[in-house]
Amino acid sequence: MPSFDIKSELNAHEVANGVDQANRVIENRFDFKGTGARFDLGEGKVTLSSQEEFQLHQMLPILNESLAKRRVDLKSLKVESIEVSTGSAKQEILLKEGIDQEIAKKITQMIKSSKIKVQASVQGDSIRVNGKKRDELQQVINMLKEANFDLPLQFENFRD
Repeated sequence: MPSFDIKSELNAHEVANGVDQANRVIENRFDFKGTGARFDLGEGKVTLSSQEEFQLHQMLPILNESLAKRRVDLKSLKVESIEVSTGSAKQEILLKEGIDQEIAKKITQMIKSSKIKVQASVQGDSIRVNGKKRDELQQVINMLKEANFDLPLQFENFRD
């Protein structure tokens, strides 16, 4: 019976390369010389730090551009609020991975309400879709691509 998995994952290597590239851009820009502005990649987050708040507003598009060039979907970034203290400003950007239970329920309900003859089941942070025909599975993939969820979806392990 044909099946596939729906996942939401980030390529950690490409994220690290994107953050390194953004740091190199910041080092070479004239308006950031000597400010100590930098991007730090942590466990599941990227921290932007600088001396002034307005510099953080200039740094975010640089990070977005370098990640987009490396084909990291920007839907997986969740921008937090800016924390300003004397002489420094910080902002965290969370990296979202996996499909949480609430969105998984929405996806399975959407598949069931579409009247396509497939079964969808939640398996941890992914969803497995089974069907009798390959064409029905492809219809589900196209339907989910058109739907707008706040996270990037990958369709993997397509088996006949």
